[in-house]
Amino acid sequence: MTITTDSTRPRPEALVVGASGITGSALVDHLLDLGWDVTALSRRPVARDGVRTVAADLRDPDSLAAALAGERPTHVFFTAWQRQDTEAENIRVNGGMVRDLLAALTHAPLAHVALVTGLKHYLGPFEAYAAGEMPDTPFHEEEPRLDTPNFYYAQEDELFAAAERQGFTWSVHRSHTVIGYAVGNAMNMGLTIAVQATLARELGLDFVFPGSEAQWNGLTDMTDAGVLAEHMVWAATSPAGADEAFNVVNGDVFRWRWMWPRLAAHLGVDPSRVVGYRDRPRPLEEQMAPHEASWAGIAERHGLVEPDIARLASWWHTDADLGRAMEVVTDMGKSREAGFTAFRRTERAFTDLFDRYRAERLIPSLDSWGKDPGTERQNA
Repeated sequence: MTITTDSTRPRPEALVVGASGITGSALVDHLLDLGWDVTALSRRPVARDGVRTVAADLRDPDSLAAALAGERPTHVFFTAWQRQDTEAENIRVNGGMVRDLLAALTHAPLAHVALVTGLKHYLGPFEAYAAGEMPDTPFHEEEPRLDTPNFYYAQEDELFAAAERQGFTWSVHRSHTVIGYAVGNAMNMGLTIAVQATLARELGLDFVFPGSEAQWNGLTDMTDAGVLAEHMVWAATSPAGADEAFNVVNGDVFRWRWMWPRLAAHLGVDPSRVVGYRDRPRPLEEQMAPHEASWAGIAERHGLVEPDIARLASWWHTDADLGRAMEVVTDMGKSREAGFTAFRRTERAFTDLFDRYRAERLIPSLDSWGKDPGTERQNA
């Protein structure tokens, strides 16, 4: 199917679902830069110039139908999910959100719907994460689904069924760990590592890699939110992206034994306090639990805008990603062959993100610390 837009409109209109998250925020930036009309679907208003907000509850079909009755987007970008206690609940809730949203848009002139999933497509759900038989790395899109329930599969199936009924094209974007700007996000490795480094500096702690030996020594890759945003818009507007699933990562690979000390340096951690993998994983949930109460005082001392560490650090997610007992690398050949050529060096993605978090006063500036704050506080 050729991608088209409503000819009565001067430009395409995007509906971004999950616009306040890491991926959604970067996607809104990119769409605005391209001159699109952008509407955000959210429970709360999205405070962005040039963005309309439609208030609705993704888990309430009646709320969605009422909120979207007058909306006529040409493109939908679905970047939201809600974590549940079991995979059965993940399937019911997250598959249902895709189904109900698209059902509420049967009247709209949809040309394309893009869905973000991830490497749990290959690794399995949280309940069976990286367990059992999996495809060999690097992961390729042609691999068959795992023989286990997975909410990503449920989301895909709802997307495929709606596309068949409603006549739009689709794309699925399987990202690795996504790093980008957001606050209050459930999966935010960039800000989590920055908060860990801040606690280490303030309290005189070691900056300890939390993950497995396989992650420390093996190859890995990541996905910058800006690259993911470009990838989604490319697939939504290119014939080569229609009705396809794509992996999407930055294009470089690295080892955490190389990256960890480099991130420490960018975050102002004393090299003598940088500790790599030793004997066993040391999860951040375990490491940081005794120190979380210190964050409010740190925020006050440095004039930070968020005193609630729970809105900044997602220890569990970083532990899950860095705790995998296998090398994880992703093949981008399918996207490259189809014409997508964007690239982002992962270290630069991290450092630019740290700079933005400092500018937004979510973590302290390096200048605010002096030479060795942790030592000074211990000796005070």
